Amino acid sequence: MDKDRVEGKVKDIAGRAQRQVGEWTGDSESQAKGAAKQVEGKVQNAWGNAKDAVKKGSDRADEKTETTDVEDEESGTGRRRAS
Repeated sequence: MDKDRVEGKVKDIAGRAQRQVGEWTGDSESQAKGAAKQVEGKVQNAWGNAKDAVKKGSDRADEKTETTDVEDEESGTGRRRAS
């Protein structure tokens, strides 16, 4: 799990709490700051998700290439197929 996902979730929750407290107390500035922090957290969390997805895709591609190489070696052709 990417650290951006964790940090983003923390900011999202903190912003949500700050926004809610602002609503309860009638403090519009606190509401706005909390909402901004919440959006920042959601964006950072989404960025972390994207990085994780790219890493997973890269890992799968590496696994597929390794599997293909082993199959080629076992077949005795001595060639590597492009995946």
